[in-house]
Amino acid sequence: MVSIEKKVVAAVLRMTRGCREAPFCRQQEVGAPSSAAVPPARLREARFSDFSAVTELQRSCCLAPHSFENWERLWRRNPVLGQLQSERPIGWVLEAEERLVGYLGNISLLYRYGDRPLTAVTGCGFAVEPAYRPMSLCLVAAFYRQRSVDLYLTTTAGEVVGKIARAFKSDPLPQPDYETLLVWVLQPYRFAQAVVRKLNLKPAVSHVADMIASLAVGTDKILRRRWPPRRSPTRFVVHEVGISGIGDDFQALWVEKLKERPRLFADRSPAALRWHFEIPPDGATLRVLCCYKDGKLAGYAVINDRSEVNELRTSIVADMLAKQDDPEVLAALWAAAYDHSKHVGSDILEVSGFPHSVREVISQWKPYLIKFSGSPFYYRAADPILHKTLSDGMAWYATPFDGDTTLS
Repeated sequence: MVSIEKKVVAAVLRMTRGCREAPFCRQQEVGAPSSAAVPPARLREARFSDFSAVTELQRSCCLAPHSFENWERLWRRNPVLGQLQSERPIGWVLEAEERLVGYLGNISLLYRYGDRPLTAVTGCGFAVEPAYRPMSLCLVAAFYRQRSVDLYLTTTAGEVVGKIARAFKSDPLPQPDYETLLVWVLQPYRFAQAVVRKLNLKPAVSHVADMIASLAVGTDKILRRRWPPRRSPTRFVVHEVGISGIGDDFQALWVEKLKERPRLFADRSPAALRWHFEIPPDGATLRVLCCYKDGKLAGYAVINDRSEVNELRTSIVADMLAKQDDPEVLAALWAAAYDHSKHVGSDILEVSGFPHSVREVISQWKPYLIKFSGSPFYYRAADPILHKTLSDGMAWYATPFDGDTTLS
């Protein structure tokens, strides 16, 4: 039984590592300079008109570039930009002989710690040509030199980017288990097929392997009692809406959430939520599950359904919020998320992030635990006292909603 679970975990890790860690390991490694002489590069602020050049650079580095619609969303429709006292760069580029050889985007965000509003920035789309990677630090230094910023965030870091963040006095997120992914296999046979395809077996052998692997996953599900969550028949009503359905009741929930106790939250006002989720990732759809108790919104979950992630149809919990982290509300939302994911035909359902109070509730359905090497999330507060306060994991409510994790 233990060996089956270990094999499933290893398989999920192989299937998910490609989109989680590999791009950073390949693209952001600061290697030795090329032996051939390279033209000198200069650092300048990025311009909106750099879109095509940045796209070409990111593709050459095997990174998924922004769509033009998303580029406009981040740099022209971001509601935070209208609230800043001064104009903030959209990023920085390295330019050599009128050609972009490096790029780091800069997204402006709002956060709240209790009744204290905070301005934040997060880096995104970091890409540098191999010959110019020794100059990567110039881009990062420009990011940390920004003034009138309370909080600097890096939320999709690989191992090397994490080391760079540490060099600039950023600390890893102290929220326990943030680097551990919770995964439920919804379709054992399709999951088994995807795993077996990675082995490149002969057709005849592959078919038998599909059946054996599927049986193993199904058996493990029974032996480990990985039963699907059940919805409460009477206490809660869960409705599913689109992003445009985020209305005034979300504002009331957000205000109440801020009053509970001081924790660091990314802005979840209705306008911020709609802006954040208005453009799904390529090939994905977004739905909002709204949980009502006695006619009032008690919590919500945002589900990102991706058609194919490394050959697996994947549903991701992009955000979840409940009054007082109420276990019953969280359980109702989780049951709805599970049912939704099954209904849309996803092969796996995954959760990353969230504080212990939330993970404890959803972990009762015994997910597979997929632990990645190192934290993807680093922070630095401009105020040393706030930075020390944030060294306590209880001060955070970090989810995929933070930083650029679900923005790009």
